[in-house]
Amino acid sequence: MEEVLPSLTAYYGMRVGKLPLIPYFKPGDMGLANAVRAQAEKHHAVLVANHGPVVAAVYAIGELPETAKLYLLLKGLDVRLLNDDQVAELRAAFPS
Repeated sequence: MEEVLPSLTAYYGMRVGKLPLIPYFKPGDMGLANAVRAQAEKHHAVLVANHGPVVAAVYAIGELPETAKLYLLLKGLDVRLLNDDQVAELRAAFPS
């Protein structure tokens, strides 16, 4: 999955961008390291199934849990998300 959390805020779009889901691997499995490494080249953070987030960019550390909290609080409500073009515009304006 390429997008675990939607872009609810401009700051999430700028600081985290797309958050891919890494499938579950048991702790210590080199497959986990390889899967994270493959996604780390393209993303600031990944979510590892049944483990949690791995965040490489300091400025994304706070944004990721806050967006996850917002997502859960707003689930089922009519929320206006940033679209792909808006997120791309943010990433171009604020490259990491």
